[in-house]
Amino acid sequence: MAASLGWRGIGYAGGLTGIAGFVDGVAFIHLGGYFVSFMSGNSTRAAADLAQGWIPEWLLAVELVGSFVLGVMVGTVAGRVRDTRRRTVVLSTSSALLLLSALSSLPPGGGTVTAPLMAAAMGAMNVTYTRGGEVAVGLTYMTGTLVKMGQHLTTALSGGSRTMWIPYAVLWSMITLGALAGALTYRWIGLDSLWVACAALAGWTALAACRDRRVRRA
Repeated sequence: MAASLGWRGIGYAGGLTGIAGFVDGVAFIHLGGYFVSFMSGNSTRAAADLAQGWIPEWLLAVELVGSFVLGVMVGTVAGRVRDTRRRTVVLSTSSALLLLSALSSLPPGGGTVTAPLMAAAMGAMNVTYTRGGEVAVGLTYMTGTLVKMGQHLTTALSGGSRTMWIPYAVLWSMITLGALAGALTYRWIGLDSLWVACAALAGWTALAACRDRRVRRA
């Protein structure tokens, strides 16, 4: 759970969420209303598209959902290493997939597999925080985050902890701000925005590697 990460951990997770929001903002504008990190939205789009007989759009939504799940699987397999290096390996996998998506947007490919690779990268990112083999902190799906924030706000108003809701508010705020930044950047430089996301995720991965190195030396 996000509340168990500590303030430094929340800052780090918030950075990852912001990067995911950036990528999703780019994809949402580029794809005309489809997502690469928010699969509930794509599932709704798939159902609505199918109901209206929009088969190409339905196929796009299904392709993105499938790519996201495949990314989760790839990230899970990659993360089956020693605990002290797991986060770095998972984020390196996500970074590699995002880099491939940026490369695929260049001629002569022209972006044919760019969106599926973006979705796969976001799927891999979501297994960064696991506990007992299960995802402990969802970095890109905010419905559960908002539910937990609402629960902890209720606790705060009832005389309980006044700060437990803040980590969830940070995650939601960061994905929102990241999406805004991604959409604005896309309006400026188009799919070249992916290189910005690649650089940011590479930097965050390097921070994870530094942390893992300190843990191994301790």
